[in-house]
Amino acid sequence: MTCSSLSFAWPDGSEVFDSFQLSVGPGRTGLIGLNGCGKSTLLRLIAGELTPSSGRVATAGDIGYLPQNLVLDTTLRVDEVLGVAAKRAALSAIEAGDVREEHFATVGDDWDVEERARALLGQLGLGGTGLDRTTGELSGGECVLLRLAALLLARPAVLLLDEPTNNLDLYARRRLYDAVDAWTGVLVTVSHDRELLERVDRIADLRDGEVTWYGGSLSAYEEALAVEQEAAERMVRVAEADVRRQRRELADAHVTLARRRRYGQKMWDTKHEPKAVMGQRRRTAQESAGRYRIMHTERLADAEERLGEAVDAVRDDEAIRIELPHTKVHPGSEVLLLRDVRLAHGIRVPGEWDLRGPERIALVGRNGAGKTTLLRTLAGELAPASGEADTRVPVGFLPQRLDVLDDGLSLVENVARFAPGATANGIRARLAHFLFKGTRADRAAGTLSGGERLRATLAALLLAEPAPRLLMLDEPTNSLDLSGVGRLTSALDAYEGALVVASHDMPFLMSLGITRWLLLDEEGLRVVDPGLLPGGGSAEA
Repeated sequence: MTCSSLSFAWPDGSEVFDSFQLSVGPGRTGLIGLNGCGKSTLLRLIAGELTPSSGRVATAGDIGYLPQNLVLDTTLRVDEVLGVAAKRAALSAIEAGDVREEHFATVGDDWDVEERARALLGQLGLGGTGLDRTTGELSGGECVLLRLAALLLARPAVLLLDEPTNNLDLYARRRLYDAVDAWTGVLVTVSHDRELLERVDRIADLRDGEVTWYGGSLSAYEEALAVEQEAAERMVRVAEADVRRQRRELADAHVTLARRRRYGQKMWDTKHEPKAVMGQRRRTAQESAGRYRIMHTERLADAEERLGEAVDAVRDDEAIRIELPHTKVHPGSEVLLLRDVRLAHGIRVPGEWDLRGPERIALVGRNGAGKTTLLRTLAGELAPASGEADTRVPVGFLPQRLDVLDDGLSLVENVARFAPGATANGIRARLAHFLFKGTRADRAAGTLSGGERLRATLAALLLAEPAPRLLMLDEPTNSLDLSGVGRLTSALDAYEGALVVASHDMPFLMSLGITRWLLLDEEGLRVVDPGLLPGGGSAEA
């Protein structure tokens, strides 16, 4: 699959690609890059969903594409999504005795198409999904797996996956990983899922409209990048020293020329030589001084250019660094209590559960188990149908939808809603710690990317008055790139209160220093060994 001289701009004129080149061979490729760099746009161009302004995409076969925000017609049957409905109908007609040639032409060589479809659904954990069910009866994660099953059944030459694990629980992710492992054609996936990226053969790093290739998985990429960055930082130090040296030499040159001018003027004033000779000597000296000055100026300019190139090679992966002393929870102090709770939608949490001190809780479970409902109940957004669900400290809740901010207000104004006693300058100073510096703090919330919006929402929650001493996050990494996940982790490192995180991202959870893992399922809430969860260790549930 190749992209040749590909150019694309949005209707507002913002350019994404200019004469972009890409060539991808068989194997699994992980496409990474900062939010907004054009990863999803590139997949849409390759898939034919967008038309380039110039250039072309060429593939040795057809393309299968799984978009990030999958929308399926809820009236479609499962067999229609799988693309086997017509063949099923033809097979049924033949079995009923209708032997018209058109039915045989429809079936072709796919006499076992229904068996293959059911087997593939079983491999992806959809074994109980009948081919006659509609997609409206399926969850979002099941729809993603169904669309993946359709792609695998079609066996395209090129398979494109855009953040395929975003809506999948731990168990569904494991099924997708297995499918990726078994793929033998060309596969390109955009993802921030570390476990998925550990299964690729190469990493394509998209930055500033160009791709840099790294052989191996994400770990190999990070090791190679660390070596590159160490060398780049060393080159910056060398270039800085060269610039300082050239500036000294230029300053010394000015002193030398000034000394020569004074000597020449003295010789002119005392008239020790004929005027014509002295005039020629002065002109020669001036020309020599000019060349001398130009030489040192050019050397300085060259040194500064090399410094600029060296600085450009160093990546500016800023981290969130902030102190949050007002979020501190003392060990043993009561934070929340659950007693025989029945949540909305009939979800039950029997028994008594409490959280004390600065615990860090990972809340895991299948899609639809009720994790979001439980968090919304603890946040006070939903009332329990029965039982007791009490929080004893100020709460901050980061919802999956990230709809906490007012899109029409600036970031400063949004934070002021949560901290009415803070001054505008004080808010700006705190926002700078969350990487919203200078005029970035004046941007309207509605203009932010997904990763920026999460960072801004987190800032508003953590800077609130009173400060939250229980912070609850619902699938916080879904809209983040790899660097964004790192920034979120660094912000949570500074948080001193109790933390409850619902997530399917095992590497992210493992990085948080989780003290207790709670599994929510049809039996209620129970402590679980993370090693028994998919992706949590050698054993699998």
